[in-house]
Amino acid sequence: MLTALLKAFLVGGTICAVGQVLIDLTRLTPARILTSFVVAGVILSGLGLYGPLIEFAGAGASVPLTGFGHLLAQGVREAVEEEGIIGVLKGGMTAASAGITAALTAGLTVALTAGNRLKKQG
Repeated sequence: MLTALLKAFLVGGTICAVGQVLIDLTRLTPARILTSFVVAGVILSGLGLYGPLIEFAGAGASVPLTGFGHLLAQGVREAVEEEGIIGVLKGGMTAASAGITAALTAGLTVALTAGNRLKKQG
């Protein structure tokens, strides 16, 4: 178990370190970096490289945004195999629906329960 935790920490930490280096050394905005991570996950999944990384590192590779890209690519691949070309349109969202729902629910909960931090003028 300790080995699995170490693998997850090293891979996840490396992915986060790459993001930090991109923030520090480039003029890319955080939104562009996050989008790039999702696209990188899709590309690496399409090349067959991200699946083995998830098998090696578990949550260290599946939790970051690159893992979300991999999940979208896998969903599209499976839906195209089952339903044909229409799977391109619905496969990714079907595969990621639980995560998207959890993120939206958490965001809504925080928005409704957190205090407003805007300073009052006057």
